Amino acid sequence: MVFVTCGPGHKALADFTHLQGLLMDEEDNERTQALIATWVKQLGPKMKDYESGPWSTFNDFFVRELAENARPISAKHDNTVVVAPADCVINMIVDELKKDTPIPVKTVTMNVEQLLDKSPFADAFIGGTAVSCILMPDSYHWYHAPVTGEVVESRDDIAGVYYGMRDFPELLDKGNVGYGYDYEMFDHFRRGYLIIKTQYPDSPEGEKQEGYVGMVTVGLNSIASVNYLPEFQNINHPVAPVVPVNVTKGDKIGNFKYGGSLNILLFEKERFPALQLLQGQRIGLLEPKERTKRLFGSHHTQSRRRRPLAP
Repeated sequence: MVFVTCGPGHKALADFTHLQGLLMDEEDNERTQALIATWVKQLGPKMKDYESGPWSTFNDFFVRELAENARPISAKHDNTVVVAPADCVINMIVDELKKDTPIPVKTVTMNVEQLLDKSPFADAFIGGTAVSCILMPDSYHWYHAPVTGEVVESRDDIAGVYYGMRDFPELLDKGNVGYGYDYEMFDHFRRGYLIIKTQYPDSPEGEKQEGYVGMVTVGLNSIASVNYLPEFQNINHPVAPVVPVNVTKGDKIGNFKYGGSLNILLFEKERFPALQLLQGQRIGLLEPKERTKRLFGSHHTQSRRRRPLAP
């Protein structure tokens, strides 16, 4: 753990990650096109959801664009409806957040203040809810605004560890290092975040109500990239003007290039009590056994309420 998170080990992985990124960005060559063709074949009928290319680099393919109307935005003009930020698996829900409530990030935990890099907006989510949305490697890798409002703060440059390997503790001593504990050394995963000021339903008295929704974008394993579109980079950052940016539900925010990734949505207290679906909406897929074994492994991904870890 120490070797990969600091000193020469961390630098070696940073250099390796950079070189791997250059490889994924190599333009038209036989190796790149053969690799893309392999992924396209494996995706099969799912490729109908995407524009047909061509793609000059593997990363261009990895962040491929959706075909028109492939992901219609649910209730686009209803501010009360929250939509998925990406094609994802809802892996967990945590209630009644405190500053030190551990939130699982892949296989380790971080609290709200850590996730938001000590942003003053962290206090807005105390007592609230966190929802983890994990992107599978063969999924669509752009992420979008879950609600309409204005982005009042953002960061896309919180650098850190490049490899938060799921089975790394097992590599050390078969799991006896406390798998799932709150490893403080991982409180700097490569990530960014946005704070969106949004309009809540009117109170019974007709009073307009505003609040905040947070989206934390976490890049892990391999390239570990977190790429925001220019208009969403470092809003209200100390070196940038304090100018909120309007955003509409479903708008593109950015993408993850090749590597493991997830989004964590943060909600204020009593504002997002549960996942709530309408009849006929998609809740999941019946998977080929091979894909389940390859991508999901032995770690179940059902939504579940998790209690804070014991001190």
